[in-house]
Amino acid sequence: MLLVWALSAPAQDAVPSAARVTIAAAYTEDLVEEVRFIGRGEAAARSDLIARVTGFVREVAVADGAAVEAGDTVFRIESDRYEAARAAAAAELAGATADLELARIELDRKTALVAREAAPQSELDLARAAVAAAEAGVAAARAALRQTELDLGYTVITAPFDGRLGRIGVSPGAYVGPTTEPLATIVQQSPIYVAFSLSEGQLVDLLQQVQTDIAGLTGRGAAPLVSLELPNGTVLEERGRIAFLDNRVDPETGTLTLRAEFDNARGLILDGAFVNVRIQAARPVPRLLVPQAAVQRDQRGDFVLVVDDTGHVEQRHITLGRQAGTAVVVEEGLREGESVILEGLQRVRPGVPVEAVLDGRRPAER
Repeated sequence: MLLVWALSAPAQDAVPSAARVTIAAAYTEDLVEEVRFIGRGEAAARSDLIARVTGFVREVAVADGAAVEAGDTVFRIESDRYEAARAAAAAELAGATADLELARIELDRKTALVAREAAPQSELDLARAAVAAAEAGVAAARAALRQTELDLGYTVITAPFDGRLGRIGVSPGAYVGPTTEPLATIVQQSPIYVAFSLSEGQLVDLLQQVQTDIAGLTGRGAAPLVSLELPNGTVLEERGRIAFLDNRVDPETGTLTLRAEFDNARGLILDGAFVNVRIQAARPVPRLLVPQAAVQRDQRGDFVLVVDDTGHVEQRHITLGRQAGTAVVVEEGLREGESVILEGLQRVRPGVPVEAVLDGRRPAER
């Protein structure tokens, strides 16, 4: 009896049952197309603060790295001698004005005398010349006073725009002037630019991906949105726009320069920092998707195992696009609704029958 059982056991195993697999249908979803580049933050404005008059620094009014507003005082240079120069120039102007008044009085007197033929015409001509010289003296004195006022004003160095200072290069008591090193550098942080470069081919790919043209790329209407991935991997909440596209290809690098503008309200984009730029189309387009877990790869490329209408496994090579969460875009090789094996891949091969169980999870949960 044992012998009969031993001989009959292989006969029963010769008809294996179909392997059980979990499948998911290829589905279509509206996606916003995007392309990515590496960019670098560029301040919209940058300025070196330089002393325009010579003197000793009396006060450094801010700290290293301070945020300042346009007009805020940053440095004060000793102003005593410039105040004295202004006072002297004001006195010179007062003297020149008095000389002009005297010359005009003399002109009036000479005019009356000549009219009565009590003085020669030459004296009247000299009086007129004296008035003209006095008027020139007043103008020169007024210009000298204006220059002293400018010099005095230059002893207070203010921020030219809203921004953030770098390292302060001087201390109180330092002697500075127009030929010394910059006292500090200020950069504007809001708004800020992010510059990046791409080749001609990449520009064409970009225009095709976001479905626009050169004019639409920098336009205000349906222009593509620009987002950033910060150096720590997080995505910046605010969105930017492409504000500049160069009009020629750099012959040395073979690339064009683009510049995106961001409000940078929180100051998270820094001048000189490297970031990942994402350019998104203004309108979503339908794309065919399958779960990333269903995709395998061999020497020919990417493929999925499809369960056909007869319940048999078919190997299907596909062309993939970008990843979208836990799914991936299929450009070619698959149709909407076709069933791909998601779990149990190691138990099957092309041509074998399977028992397919539909995965009940939503695409976002896979």
